[in-house]
Amino acid sequence: MDRQATWELLCEYTKNESLRKHALAVEACVRAYARKFGQDEEKWGMVGLIHDFDYEIYPNAPDHPLKGSEILKEKGVPEDVRRAILGHADYTGVPRDTLLAKVLFACDEVAGFVTACSLVRPDRIASLETKSVRKRMKDKAFARSVSREDITKGAEEMGVPLDEHITFCIAAMREIADRLGLMPAGGPPRDSANE
Repeated sequence: MDRQATWELLCEYTKNESLRKHALAVEACVRAYARKFGQDEEKWGMVGLIHDFDYEIYPNAPDHPLKGSEILKEKGVPEDVRRAILGHADYTGVPRDTLLAKVLFACDEVAGFVTACSLVRPDRIASLETKSVRKRMKDKAFARSVSREDITKGAEEMGVPLDEHITFCIAAMREIADRLGLMPAGGPPRDSANE
């Protein structure tokens, strides 16, 4: 599957715009790590993009991601991709024994949390800093559905300091802020030096 086919698969099963944006955010983070680690950016991006493609129709564990994995198997998606996706849910019992699986798990929750932190700021993700994200992590009422434990565990499993991981994901998501709905009100910041 190429990127277009992956996007079409996501859209076939996921109609909710917020879930699509989450998929794009995770894709951006996973692709950035693929570049950093010298891995297959297209393949890794595909994994990030479709990791939750079945969530809207199968929102309950263990259906998600188990039923989605069966759909992917029928479509000929390779086993290593399916295992990485299965591994992003602890309850599947599928170990995260590849770098791809570890990166997907590490990026999933942090992308959701960075999005939540950005949406409550007037300039969205434009000036979001890691210290702001860490401060919000301490507020259990904020974005309560996001597992702080998974955010921390994901960075640990990758062997990356948590602050470094958050900073890296913020930068990756900033690159596609317009597609994520995270641009400041009024569009991108203007460069007054070039006006």
